[in-house]
Amino acid sequence: MSFFDWDFSPPKSEPLGDHDVSFSGDHLKGKKIALIVSGGIAAMKSPLIARALRKEGAEVTAFLSEEGKRYVGPDALAWSTKKDIITSLTHSAEHLSDDVRFDAYIVAPATYNIINKMAHGIADTPSSTVLASALGRMEKKETKIIVCPTMHGSMHNSVLIESCKKLKGLGVQFMLPRDDYGKHNIPEEEVVVTYLCRSLSQSSLKNKNILVTGGPTPVAIDGIRRLTNHFTGALGGMIARELILRGADAFLINGAGKYTPPYWIPHQTIKTFEEYRDLIDKSLSEKKFTAGIFSSSVADYAPVNLQEGKMPSGKKKLLLELRPTEKIIEKVRKSHKDFLMVTFKYEENISKEALLKKAGNRLKDYPLIIANRKEDFIDGEQVAWIMTSKQEPKRVQGKKEIANAIIDSLELLVEKR
Repeated sequence: MSFFDWDFSPPKSEPLGDHDVSFSGDHLKGKKIALIVSGGIAAMKSPLIARALRKEGAEVTAFLSEEGKRYVGPDALAWSTKKDIITSLTHSAEHLSDDVRFDAYIVAPATYNIINKMAHGIADTPSSTVLASALGRMEKKETKIIVCPTMHGSMHNSVLIESCKKLKGLGVQFMLPRDDYGKHNIPEEEVVVTYLCRSLSQSSLKNKNILVTGGPTPVAIDGIRRLTNHFTGALGGMIARELILRGADAFLINGAGKYTPPYWIPHQTIKTFEEYRDLIDKSLSEKKFTAGIFSSSVADYAPVNLQEGKMPSGKKKLLLELRPTEKIIEKVRKSHKDFLMVTFKYEENISKEALLKKAGNRLKDYPLIIANRKEDFIDGEQVAWIMTSKQEPKRVQGKKEIANAIIDSLELLVEKR
């Protein structure tokens, strides 16, 4: 029997109700979202979008156009939203949403037809009538409207552009479509959800530029060999992702470890310590950042002499003379005194008390320290202490939980400024 053959055993995964979702976060908890599904082939993805929104805690109500029924079944949408689908307007005046006030309306997919109708005040179908009412609520600052354009490139004409500009001027938000095969395609569900989370975020970090570093910063031994460490960069990626979900404009400097950021996280991957140092300097000189979260495991030593080309193999012994590398965070601290810096302190073969004392000594220079040690890894999960001068060290377990706790603390620091 091969890996691909079923042996008729039952599922081993944890049971979940047929309509239920496993939550990935709570950024949309308590939010009511209207999903407007217009008539394009991308409508087939609307059940996946609905479930992705629910995974962040949203309550989703779907409005399915008559044309949209050609590409997605009402039952599939009802199953994914766990609610009845609205396909026509009744005496209940569903388009006015008086009984259910929506925090946001998301048009996904948004066809050429529905965009132009919305811009020119045409309300001749249930979906366009819903959006006419939504525009009125948006103008009163009661809701948001987000549009996911999906259409063939030949339909990207002056009429469409004029309608989009008009709607944007009113306050409608347009999500960047996925460009592929000469078409505007609907983005992946994760991107749609991220955009909505950002739009509805009330975080003090919203629209703030935040620098994040993560992963190793290798140093060269010769033309092909490197000294590095086992840190992957995954925590830095989680921090950047959470910042983006909360509405911050994060930029991730990613060390060449095992972690590869998704394309929608603004990032640049570096391969050496020198690239890391130079990119830090360049980034801070080109843009004003509110804060920096320095989770990179930066190389402490580099060879005194760099061998050109490839050193011969087969030697019985190889001696390397190492010198200390430049302390990047100290350099940044000296040159950017108003910059909020979050730094990390990792140790091994040390007691918890000694770790916290060592990390605490740095609080006079850095307002937020994350301290951890090898001895506290539990079943492969990282444990860290979040430290500020205003509170007792807080123990957090798990990379996602650590990322969230760091950003929670950073939000408080920004609010107090």
